Amino acid sequence: MTGQEKIDALISSLGAIKNRVTDNGINTVGAVGYAALGGVVVDGAFDDGLITQSEFDAYVEAHDLVINHDYETAENAQQLFTQEYQGAMNDLDEAIDLLADAAGEILTATGVMESAAAADTSPEQTALQGMMAQDEYSIDQAEVDAYNQAVAQVENYAQQAGAFMAAANNTELTASIDSYATVNNFAVGNYTTITYTQAMDEFVINWNDDGFGSGWQGYLTSEFKDASDIYGAGEYVLEYGTMPN
Repeated sequence: MTGQEKIDALISSLGAIKNRVTDNGINTVGAVGYAALGGVVVDGAFDDGLITQSEFDAYVEAHDLVINHDYETAENAQQLFTQEYQGAMNDLDEAIDLLADAAGEILTATGVMESAAAADTSPEQTALQGMMAQDEYSIDQAEVDAYNQAVAQVENYAQQAGAFMAAANNTELTASIDSYATVNNFAVGNYTTITYTQAMDEFVINWNDDGFGSGWQGYLTSEFKDASDIYGAGEYVLEYGTMPN
């Protein structure tokens, strides 16, 4: 039984129990209503609301199967890439937080532009100098470095996440990797390292413990997005709240 089949069994067993509880709730409303009117509920009328032993046993079995399954080890290449995508998205979220902080520092300093544009008298120009003397309204090298580094991190993790998602959806690529693992008799999920180099459009995956490793190149070129693409998508999302089709 695969990991997903175990989860499906858990869902099915919980669904059966939920239906019992839901039915009992409806029965209870009806019974209380009849009791107020003098209606006599017959023996066994609530039987459909009882959780049977077989239903409970099915739940316990499915519960134990899911709890004890190793979901961290991918069973095929699609799962491998999906796991890597999720990890890259977590890193991307953290990088975005760092970028937001760094960008905030820079944008606060650029706020001096309005005062500078309006400073056409001696008092205003003097006030501008005083404003620029404050740390928050000046940009230093450390702030520029932090901002540029954050931008680079966002680009890197967005690139990696997109590549792993595209790879997970590329049946030709995943089939090739699965076949490689089958022919050489090792588990795909036992990989030790995986890298993606966009300039070469190449994944390199190593299974060091099994003594195997290989590269897969040229599968994602149709998914490449340049600066114009991402800027246009960003404008669209800001205007319409969703990605363009």
